[in-house]
Amino acid sequence: MGASCQEIKSAYRKLARVLHPDVAGEESAASEFIELHKAYETLSDPAKRADYDRSLFRAASGSGSGSRSGYTSRRWETDQCW
Repeated sequence: MGASCQEIKSAYRKLARVLHPDVAGEESAASEFIELHKAYETLSDPAKRADYDRSLFRAASGSGSGSRSGYTSRRWETDQCW
């Protein structure tokens, strides 16, 4: 989350050299390279990266799912207002 644009670009280039289908020669390398490129497209665009970071924060904090945190089951006794 705290990586700079230069760090992201550098990591992308290092992995791209390893995962490129022409270099790797493996059948799975093409799909891995495509996934790497999609991730780089997201992380290199400031707006897309902000959306991605927000989604990670929501997932980590447990909010955004529409449910109450810690409220997993319903019981008649606890749902009644006395």
